[in-house]
Amino acid sequence: MEIFFTSIQSIIPIIVIIILGYFLQVRGWFEDSFAANLSKLIMNVALPVSIFVSVLKYLTVDKLVSLSGGLIYTFSAFILSYILAFAAVNIFRVRPGRRATMINTFVNANTIFIGLPLNIALFGNEALPYFLIYYITNTISTWTLGVYLMTTDSKSGQSKQAAAFNWKKLLPAPLIGFLVALVFLLLKIPVPDFASSTLGYIGNLVTPLSLIYIGIVLAKAGLKTIRFNRDTIITLVGRFILAPAIMYVLLKMAASGMPTAEFKTFVVQSAAPALAVLPILASQGDGDVEFSTNVVTLSTLLFVIVVPIVVTLLG
Repeated sequence: MEIFFTSIQSIIPIIVIIILGYFLQVRGWFEDSFAANLSKLIMNVALPVSIFVSVLKYLTVDKLVSLSGGLIYTFSAFILSYILAFAAVNIFRVRPGRRATMINTFVNANTIFIGLPLNIALFGNEALPYFLIYYITNTISTWTLGVYLMTTDSKSGQSKQAAAFNWKKLLPAPLIGFLVALVFLLLKIPVPDFASSTLGYIGNLVTPLSLIYIGIVLAKAGLKTIRFNRDTIITLVGRFILAPAIMYVLLKMAASGMPTAEFKTFVVQSAAPALAVLPILASQGDGDVEFSTNVVTLSTLLFVIVVPIVVTLLG
């Protein structure tokens, strides 16, 4: 029961902020161009800064070296999830504009904004190093193949970005923020206090602005977009059943002797909800923003039920 209430407490603020964005859009507070400008601010400024701050805050060189073995298991699980996701997209003939959202939801989770506080609440600060391993894998996956798929999956099926491959898409601003943070970390470059405070304020904009954006998209599309259609059900099954199942089976088969906290952390993180920025990425690639918003909203709502089940099954 305590796990259930912990999950609820981590979800309620997220739902409230989405409702706020919805309400303000319905009341006419935002111009039509506001959502597009908001997505640019999040993707090109706030999110790279947030990742930079998070890496320097939660990682050290010693932790990075000592925990590097865990990367083998997490990357293996992600590769298997990608294979399964691509297979599902082809088997069920998912239409263009939705494919990238389905693949990303199968594989990549909302770790830093939902997974981190939940992991600390469930397993304590001693499990934080294990979380960081999953976070590194999730970040690299999201901002390389994940973001490339999202920004080239057009509803028309004729994405200009897909036709003319742009190598810059493999170095989006969020990933650059991650790589710069690693340089600072490895070279032990100090960050002045005033800079840390400033970057912290900017990075903290990501979660509320992303959730407000989801609320705006919901308001523009109407609440009718929240529904359990075939593609949404397949996507949610991939996120909440297949992804944690792959992680669990892989660790059971290949990671004998792994610390219990590390094992549980990897499985719980693999069951976290979809990335809150998926609708923003879908809009940049002319994808199905309504579908992405529906997946993010439903996965966030269902998360409060799924996590207690996963943790209970883990023992």
